[in-house]
Amino acid sequence: MQRILFVCTGNTCRSPMAEAILKSKKIDGFEVKSAGIYAATGSEASAHAKKVLADHQIDHHHSSNLLASESVQWADLILTMTGSHKNAILHQFSETAGKVFTLKEFTGEQYDMDVVDPYGGSVAIYQETYQELDRLITKAIEKIQSSQ
Repeated sequence: MQRILFVCTGNTCRSPMAEAILKSKKIDGFEVKSAGIYAATGSEASAHAKKVLADHQIDHHHSSNLLASESVQWADLILTMTGSHKNAILHQFSETAGKVFTLKEFTGEQYDMDVVDPYGGSVAIYQETYQELDRLITKAIEKIQSSQ
């Protein structure tokens, strides 16, 4: 079982979309959760995130979670949306060294290591973030499966 934790800032846009995308692929051997570095526990995903997921026939009921040691310990792999998220996790949870990467770093991207935050943007911007996350998650799955 591969346990993946997606992390962003508030756990209302990028990481819940990433969690929903991976869950929607229904791949055996994967468990997935999401959390936020500065999340308020119990918030729903943003309206635009929910709309974009629904547009892709993904039903995901989300309640935000603040990143906590339980989630960090649960995860085999922690994939962040930005380098600053990665650095914050490494600073707060030094034991995560070796299992925390930006999503782009993990998938071998060579430039611009951050997934753009669509917060406050239009549905079109959320759609672009969804497309980027879907592409990166597909690459991450292929990498994980090829190393097992």
